[in-house]
Amino acid sequence: MKTQAVMAVAFASTFAVATPATAQDRSDWPSNFTVGTASQGGTYFAYGSGWANFVAENLGVSGGAEITGGPVQNMALVHTGDLKFGLTTMGPARESMDGNSPLAPGMKMDNVCAMFPMYETPFSVTALSSSGIESISDIPAGAKIGFGPAGSTSDTYFPRMMDTLGVEYERRNGGWTDLGGQLQDGLLDVIAFAAGVPVPAVSQLEVQTDVNIIEFTEEEQAKLLEEFPVSEFSIKADTYTTLEADARSVSMWNFAIANCDLPASFVKEVVNVVMSDNERMVGIHKAAGSTLPENWDKNKVLKWHPGAAEWFKENAGAEIADDMIYGG
Repeated sequence: MKTQAVMAVAFASTFAVATPATAQDRSDWPSNFTVGTASQGGTYFAYGSGWANFVAENLGVSGGAEITGGPVQNMALVHTGDLKFGLTTMGPARESMDGNSPLAPGMKMDNVCAMFPMYETPFSVTALSSSGIESISDIPAGAKIGFGPAGSTSDTYFPRMMDTLGVEYERRNGGWTDLGGQLQDGLLDVIAFAAGVPVPAVSQLEVQTDVNIIEFTEEEQAKLLEEFPVSEFSIKADTYTTLEADARSVSMWNFAIANCDLPASFVKEVVNVVMSDNERMVGIHKAAGSTLPENWDKNKVLKWHPGAAEWFKENAGAEIADDMIYGG
């Protein structure tokens, strides 16, 4: 599995967030860390590289982000310890823990721990206005649909969703920026996004051409809620300039993940930096408006890292059962 390291490392001689870590023994802390994200042009890359540098600045530890295949590959890379941190979605997390990862069938990835809640990933469909595609039912049989990087949340679930909704298609994969270019060049008919909004690639498309952001009908939404581990979601009208009203969608929760063997004191301080300054996080990406302590309970799948569990118990009144904490 190839990944690509990106982002300059960040250091800080002063700490913008006052934390107990300054008085702690850091002898077992790693000297550096990398966060597994996804493809450039997607929300994971913007969000993950942003918080990696934010944490590095505040804790004085070298850190950055890495381009990966997304949630499924991040589960594998964090499980093996190739990466210390990553970003994942609850659906792929469950499949990976159960040994059903398409990247390593039979391997139960149980050395991955929940660290903090990120945001919900809406599933949305975009087409060029010139295509005449304004609804799911308008998508012609045999349409070329870009589902994102192979193994991503979008690629894992959106084809199944299209099958459920009766869409016949040709499957295409690639990074979001690349797929956006293919859509604009007429090489694709539709892009099926699963990414935090606003998706940078969609925002870029809006600047360059006219697009349709396609919502699900109530009936389509109900079918997806019945068949998949998703929740109701509404993409707000002010998310994109194209939208004139909120768009009906479905979503999955995303969580930051950590290798379970990382020191508890280190992970606790990483969580403290991120969860103590939501304004800074929203400045990194608007989707971080949901990166809030009270959303700790959206994790129904992964065991918590002991350091993260301690932070949420102390600061969010989290009632986390011992059997949901790694090593507990």
